[in-house]
Amino acid sequence: MKKIIIALLLLFVPAVCLAQGSASPKLELKNIRGRHFSLNDYIGKVVLINFWATWCPPCRKEIPDLVKLQADYRSRGLQIIGVTYPPERREEVRRFVAKLRVNYPVALGTKETKLLFTASETLPMTIVIGKEGSVKDIIEGILLPEEFEQRIKPLLN
Repeated sequence: MKKIIIALLLLFVPAVCLAQGSASPKLELKNIRGRHFSLNDYIGKVVLINFWATWCPPCRKEIPDLVKLQADYRSRGLQIIGVTYPPERREEVRRFVAKLRVNYPVALGTKETKLLFTASETLPMTIVIGKEGSVKDIIEGILLPEEFEQRIKPLLN
C-alpha cells in the first residue's frame, strides 16, 4: 500500500515543482506564422501563458478579455502568449485568431508543452510568469477580473 501511495505522489511531482517562485521551464515555440520565439524573449515582463483551444467554449469566451488586457496593460509590462491545446490545425487557429483580432502571439502547443507547467487537463489554463522568469501562479479556468486585480496586476508594479 505504501508503494502505491508513493508512486501516486511521484506522479504529481512535476505539478508541485512548479509552485510559486520556481523557475519556469525553457519554452521555445513556433507562432502560427511559423516564426520561432522563446519565453526568454520576455524576461522583464509579466507573462501570461494561456493554454486554450478553438473547440473549448470557456476559452472562446475568455479570449476577448485577454485581448483587452493585452491592449490595456502592454505598456506596464504585460505580455500574453496564447498556446493552443491539441488537436488544432494551424489554418483553423489562424482564422480564429484573425476573427477575434488577437493582439498577442499565438503558438500551436502540444500536450507536452502544457505538461512543462502542469498535469491538469483544465482549459483554459493561465500560467503567470514574473518579470524575473519564475512561475508565480497557475490559474485554472477563465481568468476572472478580480483574479487579474489580485494575482497579476500587483506583479506589474
